[in-house]
Amino acid sequence: MPIVALIIIGAAAGFLATRIMRLNTDVPTTVAIGIFGALIGGLVLRFLLTVAGWMAGFVGAVLGALLLIWLWKTYVSR
Repeated sequence: MPIVALIIIGAAAGFLATRIMRLNTDVPTTVAIGIFGALIGGLVLRFLLTVAGWMAGFVGAVLGALLLIWLWKTYVSR
């Protein structure tokens, strides 16, 4: 993401966050809060999506194994 877009998004996010939390800050502090908040939030979100992806893969693997066992017991072991 280009640095200009990060600053604009950070400024908007910082503005909203400072208003929601009722915090009176100057413009550079608001932008810094938004930028660092976006970095932290992005890392946390990526971590959660990665863990959810692993769990989805695990559940899919178990379901696939169960289907394979059912097929084997139904059609092969007769």
